[in-house]
Amino acid sequence: MENKFPEIKEVLHEKESQLSPLAAKSYESKGRKIEEEPCPFRTDFERDRDRILHSKAFRRLKRKTQVFYAPKNDHLRTRLTHTLEVSQIARTIARILNLNEDLTEAIALGHDLGHTPFGHTGEEALNSVCTNGFKHNEHSVRVIEVIEKLNLCEETLDGILNHTGKIKPMTLEGQIVKIADRVAYINHDIDDAIRENVMQTSDIPIEFRQYFGETKHDILTKIITDIYENSVNKNEITMSETCVNFLNNLRAWMFKNVYFSDKTKSDEQKIKKKVIRLFEYYKNLENEQSAIDYVAGMSDEFAKSEYKKIFKK
Repeated sequence: MENKFPEIKEVLHEKESQLSPLAAKSYESKGRKIEEEPCPFRTDFERDRDRILHSKAFRRLKRKTQVFYAPKNDHLRTRLTHTLEVSQIARTIARILNLNEDLTEAIALGHDLGHTPFGHTGEEALNSVCTNGFKHNEHSVRVIEVIEKLNLCEETLDGILNHTGKIKPMTLEGQIVKIADRVAYINHDIDDAIRENVMQTSDIPIEFRQYFGETKHDILTKIITDIYENSVNKNEITMSETCVNFLNNLRAWMFKNVYFSDKTKSDEQKIKKKVIRLFEYYKNLENEQSAIDYVAGMSDEFAKSEYKKIFKK
């Protein structure tokens, strides 16, 4: 199809050319596995973002657990609102470092597309019974490439695959999302834990409150400022050693006092049992990969409904 508006693409590419020399540029992308006619109005990274946003897997995130299972409180985060907060933090960092905001947003919006129902408890359950294990980041890529056939750019896929784990994403934009994911969940999980009366602000050790501050705004400002000061004009997204240590120690404290607390873990074994039984049921009906795809794609409520329908419990 003839592009009747070549000047629009030229303007978009000109804007990208004004980004940092270290930024990923869509016109230098490693491309898609299946070549396509370019969009006349959007860069390839914008197109990736929009495909993720319109995917079925993205919509299902609204009913998947972040920390608290099948939350009835509308103010608690779900996997979708977590994703949006990661995107907001990541885009802010990309903007102040003059990196590619469109690629950053695409990676952020897609990073949890393969997450299971019931958060990491569901992931642990599937990982314990699948022949080759189960990792939500790897399944996100399968959702994108095989199940929904979104045909995204290699840079976007790489950022999604490597947003967790030891491998560093190939782009600075992917590295931003990797850090933003951790920053987002530590920050908002504190807020949700307080809302659920699992803890109070005063329970957080004083050294963390003195370093980061007392509010969500204080914490984000402290961390984003540190990332900027240690990453600007550098070929790596990093934080100061001091900030990394405080963040890691706060995360460890959160695991002990929130993620492994009696309230958040009280239903864990019941949930794992349900996920495993659903997996085994569908595996016997079809095959292992089909069972993985179906169960991992379920929302919390759909998984509970299917379990009740199948097992009459």
